[in-house]
Amino acid sequence: MEMLYKSTRGDAGVVTASQAILQGLAPDGGLYVPVELPKLARTMRELSQMTYRETAYEVLSLFLTDYTEEELKACIDAAYDDKFDTEEIAPLVQADGAYYLELFHGATIAFKDMALSILPHLMTTAAKKNGITDEIVILTATSGDTGKAALAGFADVPGTRIIVFYPKNGVSAIQERQMVTQKGDNTSVIGITGNFDDAQTGVKRMFNDAELKKELAAHGFRFSSANSINIGRLVPQIVYYTYAYCKLLAEGHIQDGEKIHVTVPTGNFGNILAAYYAKKIGVPIDKLICASNTNKVLFDFFETGRYDRNREFVLTSSPSMDILISSNLERLIYHIADDNSDVTAKLMKNLTDGGIYDISEKMREGLADFASGYATEEDTASAIRTLYERTGYVIDPHTAVASYVYKEYVNGSRDNTRTVIASTASPFKFARSVMAAIEGKVSEEDDFTLIDRLSAIANVALPPAITELRAAPVRHDTVCKTEGMKLTVSRILGL
Repeated sequence: MEMLYKSTRGDAGVVTASQAILQGLAPDGGLYVPVELPKLARTMRELSQMTYRETAYEVLSLFLTDYTEEELKACIDAAYDDKFDTEEIAPLVQADGAYYLELFHGATIAFKDMALSILPHLMTTAAKKNGITDEIVILTATSGDTGKAALAGFADVPGTRIIVFYPKNGVSAIQERQMVTQKGDNTSVIGITGNFDDAQTGVKRMFNDAELKKELAAHGFRFSSANSINIGRLVPQIVYYTYAYCKLLAEGHIQDGEKIHVTVPTGNFGNILAAYYAKKIGVPIDKLICASNTNKVLFDFFETGRYDRNREFVLTSSPSMDILISSNLERLIYHIADDNSDVTAKLMKNLTDGGIYDISEKMREGLADFASGYATEEDTASAIRTLYERTGYVIDPHTAVASYVYKEYVNGSRDNTRTVIASTASPFKFARSVMAAIEGKVSEEDDFTLIDRLSAIANVALPPAITELRAAPVRHDTVCKTEGMKLTVSRILGL
């Protein structure tokens, strides 16, 4: 069956998978979704005997049907190679009653590597398939991790450039250093004097700027995205939830067909949406537990049916979740509206115009797959400290948000279904917050000294992504105001 894609807002027609990946955002401002969700062709038992790469092919081949088997396998082999520090790619670690799916074993020690290692290969293959000779300009906003992972993925890839915007004072010191030291003649990193939502809104505005699109075309450029608004970023994330279930099955932790819960620390909603799609294609997942930090716009949405971004924006120790406009939620809205693009477009217009939308009671019934909770800063630190004291296992603040919300869910529901927690970043990436949580305070030592101490108490060797940063020179130091983003892009591209 050929898999085609359409916009959540309905005005863009249907496109192939490779065309959707190249475009990133639909011309009408919507997000591409499958016209029809596929079903896994293999049983869970068959999949449980497969490697991560083999599982990736089984999942990706369902969604990316205009790629040949040879093309897909070449993309997979190029992505999931020795840049990951474990053969498993995404190992499961059992700790204190849950299974932590470690998604941080790639080059930039965060879960974004799982999809952004393969996206450049999918995109350059798509360009060849569609006869595209323009240089592809990856334009991306990041709340911390996407930026570095995208930069690492696209650095020096022929036929591409990548421009990343990040909130200058809204990421961790290590996250910022990872970005501003990025090598590659085709890479640009810009801090903005605003928050992530400002950066994301500015990027979307440029995607939808018809005049800018014409100017780009005249100079031989075209925009695409590495954010999870790109279906080529989202589909590879379905793989690791499929793989996690199959690992539990292969290791005898669950019976074939037994349902599990999945808990995900959630900001832009892409990671948990991938788990939702995994459930829809046949992975036996019961509850999808959406974990928010103090910026609990998603928790409030699941509780009330109202999405309201009009609230104070809080900088937290889990900065990749400091988001008030969760872009990927639009895809879920579309599905729970019975794939009605008119309803989706109206709600998104309400969000743009007033910052609020309300879903119908019937749409709220479509949220039955989800549970939700949130963790304060104190809760997050407590989760890190408690897990370490009980087990010696150390997690980062984003994973800690999920861990806390999972424990609260169990305490409130008495539901002890086996649960996978998405562990989205290495604790070394947030050493200051992690050490403060474990020790109750933190000294004025620099971040690398804290990293060394964390390595000692966790009894875990430092990953290469951290050791390489110590002497890496700063290569990107541009900062601009939000309203200057378009001019900055024009200067970089010489328009």
